[in-house]
Amino acid sequence: MNGPGRKASTAEVQVGPMRLTQYPIQVLLIFAKEDNQSNGFWWACDRAGYRCNVAWTLESALECFLDKHQEIIVIDHRNSKYFDAEDICRSIRATALSEHTVILAVVPRTSADQEETSVLPLLDAGFDRQFMENTSVTACYNELVQIEHGEVRSQFKLRACNAVFTALDHCQEAVEITSEDHVIQYVNPAFERMMGYCKGELIGKELTELPKSDRNSADLLDNINTFIKKGKEWQGVYYARRKSGDSIQQHVKITPVVGQGGKIRHFVSLKRLHCTNENNKQLYKSHREDKYTGDNSQSESGSYKCKNRRKDSVDVKSITSQSSDAPSLQTRRYSSMARIHSMTIEAPITKVINIINAAQENSPITVAEALDRVLEILRTTELYSPQLGTKDEDPHTSDLVGGLMNDGLRRLSGNEYVFSKNMNLSHTHLPVPNTINDVPPCIAQLLDNEESWDFNIFELEAVTNKRPLVYLGLKVFARFGVSEFLNCSEATLRAWLQVIEANYHSTNSYHNSTHAADVLHATAFFLGKERVKGSLDHLDEVAALIAATIHDVDHPGRTNSFLCNAGSELAVLYNDTAVLESHHTALAFQLTMKDSKYNIFKNIDRNRYRTLRQAIIDMVLATEMTKHFEHVNKFVNSINKPMASEETSPHSESSDTECTANIKNFPDNQTLIKRMMIKCADVANPCRPLELCIEWAGRISEEYFAQTDEEKRQGLPVVMPVFDRNTCSIPKSQISFIDYFITDMFDAWDEAVPIYKQYSTGYCAIMTLKPVSLHTMKLHTYQAIYVENE
Repeated sequence: MNGPGRKASTAEVQVGPMRLTQYPIQVLLIFAKEDNQSNGFWWACDRAGYRCNVAWTLESALECFLDKHQEIIVIDHRNSKYFDAEDICRSIRATALSEHTVILAVVPRTSADQEETSVLPLLDAGFDRQFMENTSVTACYNELVQIEHGEVRSQFKLRACNAVFTALDHCQEAVEITSEDHVIQYVNPAFERMMGYCKGELIGKELTELPKSDRNSADLLDNINTFIKKGKEWQGVYYARRKSGDSIQQHVKITPVVGQGGKIRHFVSLKRLHCTNENNKQLYKSHREDKYTGDNSQSESGSYKCKNRRKDSVDVKSITSQSSDAPSLQTRRYSSMARIHSMTIEAPITKVINIINAAQENSPITVAEALDRVLEILRTTELYSPQLGTKDEDPHTSDLVGGLMNDGLRRLSGNEYVFSKNMNLSHTHLPVPNTINDVPPCIAQLLDNEESWDFNIFELEAVTNKRPLVYLGLKVFARFGVSEFLNCSEATLRAWLQVIEANYHSTNSYHNSTHAADVLHATAFFLGKERVKGSLDHLDEVAALIAATIHDVDHPGRTNSFLCNAGSELAVLYNDTAVLESHHTALAFQLTMKDSKYNIFKNIDRNRYRTLRQAIIDMVLATEMTKHFEHVNKFVNSINKPMASEETSPHSESSDTECTANIKNFPDNQTLIKRMMIKCADVANPCRPLELCIEWAGRISEEYFAQTDEEKRQGLPVVMPVFDRNTCSIPKSQISFIDYFITDMFDAWDEAVPIYKQYSTGYCAIMTLKPVSLHTMKLHTYQAIYVENE
């Protein structure tokens, strides 16, 4: 007997990361005869949209259940003279299909003076719950709906776990699941093959009962347990002993899993063999022969497959792509693919490491060992920081690199860090804002040349009484439509420029508002180049100009290393990490938001403000030198190399502009361009005309001299000993800076943003970045500096 034809709907159910579709619930009613109770459940099923069947005998009930596999079964338990409800329940429970079925017993209503009977006999018979007789359709409906959203939904999720266990059974990586007390609860076939045990020999045993390898350090297990008991994931190399007694080296990843009561209830271990271990190679060989050769008649083709898998396992493109011949690729690379996909992919570097591991699987010993060395390098934290090599013998280079690229925390002879009193970084009193029409003619005449790379910022500094940033900022911001983009008045923009400039220290010989104006000028110059215009939108331009303006605000004239060694307030606030750069951005936004009269962001919507703010912060933080080589190398790998590949490809018919557009359309690449642009603008001094270059070299050296003097006075570690005003050679120090930081960076920048076609004057030869011109420029510049020093 089938139920009414009301249309039932499906439901979406989430089980962890799995998204499942639950189809309409099916209900089986088992009653001895039709009555008001059976009809109540019948119409309740109709109201809920369930598919309902009714059976009147044990035989028909079993036949219907084996055919339909209903999720809910309702059995009449009110009168035993018609049939034995408990026998029917036991018969259904005896079938494997009933594991995820909820069985409800309808029991007679008890009178008020009767004591309610225990449900334990029902539970022992296989029932899940009881329903006190109630013929109301609504009562029956409520009961069924509660069962659906309770037990049925839970059983549905449990049934979905079969798919997960199927995946684990076919996974090529060994998986072991233990309880919080390290009792083995599950191992997959890959684990059985790796360790030589059968599943029945392991399930239920404590890990301590299994033989241990004596090749691990004595405290390794204690360290692992301490780590995972805190809920932290552990990864590392571990020696395990197989059933045969052989020790094998494994890469192990143990992940704690929270369960009942919010406590750690399981530990999931993923294990794979380390390829360079000799026992592992033999084990890999035997596994592959078992898996791929089958019988002797197939050995030749199996060997051929293994050869192809070794060749193809390092083909990243083929692994990650879904091409038309995907089925054949899947067959040939099943092992590598399964191992890669069975891991938790957290980052691009993780993908690279996984692919290398897959390539090791069938590699010769020499290749596998070489790849091991590659993996060791990739697992270091300083991937982009080069080693000095032969340059470390040059004190100028080593001092510059040491002073600019580390946190400066060098130990003294007493093996303790020395801290001084916090530096007081006072702010200059803000001048009254200028009116719109009070720019003197001499300043206006100088600013007529501001679009030229030859623009003399020191002349502007002189005529503005060391306040060039406001005047240059107004001119540049007007040229790029900053006020229009921010929807703020020129008066607000002028007031903002004044408050920012007032917080630069005019007493600093280098890091003052003239340097900020110089960086702003260089940034605007780069933004005017065609390739940059085609790569960035208006928001990017505005963000770059603001970042250049604020990038050194309130700079104390000391390096990050000095502040960390001195235990300054800023170093403590920013945890000795990008101290000044973090302070520049934070203070700039604090000053901007402090008063509506110079809040240039007050009229833009929240989303645009957040995007603009993030871009500004990212660019200012990029000027921090400890990440210098990371930024440059990412730019080369993501911008230069793809562009060169497209431009030189014989199959590429696109124009140079189209090629650039293909590269720059990626948001990550636009971020790299902005970072590289402000970095080049920040240290463009050696690329300026000769007389400007000489002036800047003297100013930065004087600031470093003053820092060395103060370090000696306070007994702090001398971060850059070469900058002693009595012994330092300014030309040598600057040449070291160019060799180590400037040349490669401007080479990369010029490849992406070529400006030599428009700018190829003699003293700007460094901007052309042609090797001969660069070499000549360096020699000519520092010959002149030598002469001046003499």
